[in-house]
Amino acid sequence: MVTRLHAVIGVAFRWIALGLLGGLLAGCVSYPPAPTSAASADYRYNIGPGDSVNIIVWRNPELSMSVPVRPDGMIAGPLIEDMPAMGKTPTALARDMEKALGTFIRDPVVTVIVTNFVGTQSEQIRVVGEAAKPQALPYKQNMTLLDVMIAVGGLTDFADGNGASILRATEGNKQYSVRLNDLIRRGDISANVDVRPGDVLIIPQSWF
Repeated sequence: MVTRLHAVIGVAFRWIALGLLGGLLAGCVSYPPAPTSAASADYRYNIGPGDSVNIIVWRNPELSMSVPVRPDGMIAGPLIEDMPAMGKTPTALARDMEKALGTFIRDPVVTVIVTNFVGTQSEQIRVVGEAAKPQALPYKQNMTLLDVMIAVGGLTDFADGNGASILRATEGNKQYSVRLNDLIRRGDISANVDVRPGDVLIIPQSWF
């Protein structure tokens, strides 16, 4: 009976050891460092659900309005019902509204201004793991890792900042390493890199 108990305990310890080894090996996975420059000069903002848009119809103030983009990506207003807005630039939405309003008024001139930025889900920056306030952020032109970390309130006490990585959807989910400890806690600006629309910042927990 004692021998059998020893055997069971031995097997259990082997499984625990393998689990710890697997965890350590997973934590040692290395990715290439994120490129310092990644911003695209031709980036244009795409409207997303939750945005607010000001629609100005020249010489037709009764048709001008400020409306939210609904969760289904549509907007509605005078003479217009259920017009798709999600994924369009403000300029593209303005041209579509001109076509729709052209049925009712002569030569409409429309300007669209976004006043509350949320953006499409595919372009949001998502921060998961050991950030003080993990969340999704709207992407802004020339946004950097430092901007993201300020927005999420920095790292928790349990974060492995230099073990963090960026999953880049625009490059087929390629993963890059980033040095958040050096950037946030040591003030090493050389660790600051550009982020791109759709990036996921993954901050693991430290084992030590």
